[in-house]
Amino acid sequence: RQLLSPCVAGERLCSTEEATAGSGTYTRHGFIFSSLAGCLERKSEDNELPVVSVVRDSESQLLPNVGAVVTCKVCSINSRFAKVHILYVGSTPLKSTFRGTIRKEDIRATEKDKVEVYKSFRPSDIVLAKVISLGDAQSNYLLSTAENELGVVVARSEAGVQMVPISWCEMQCPRTHTKEFRKVARVQPQFLQT
Repeated sequence: RQLLSPCVAGERLCSTEEATAGSGTYTRHGFIFSSLAGCLERKSEDNELPVVSVVRDSESQLLPNVGAVVTCKVCSINSRFAKVHILYVGSTPLKSTFRGTIRKEDIRATEKDKVEVYKSFRPSDIVLAKVISLGDAQSNYLLSTAENELGVVVARSEAGVQMVPISWCEMQCPRTHTKEFRKVARVQPQFLQT
């Protein structure tokens, strides 16, 4: 897999004898042209013609990689893990949603055996997490919130009000003053979405 030069829409890339047209390209009169502005990518498979495609710059890097900090929304929880949808990589919104899982043992760095998922996350919480592996056949990314900077950044109380963090493990509803348990993130300024 080789990323090549940037190209503009309508640019002639090569002849159809040299390669097969992939996404972001079209063929005309025996040549392959770029159908959008982006980067030319050439992929070679065994003994076959390489496939040339054009990827938009924003799409080419936008996959959650191991070590990336992602913003995700909790969809469901059970006693072993929380299921999430990954919405942002760093501060860049994703065009398509990726599914992730935060396992019970990856929620906190300390006292892992005492962690309870329902005391850490609730559905619809917005969470900062780090990608620790690219997951399994269900294309689930495995995520961790085991650093102080990671965890819940936005949560709504049962009254529907955005809660305020009062400690690393509790948030409080400003309207009802009810406290709820969460694995609270100590948010670093660069991750704050305005």
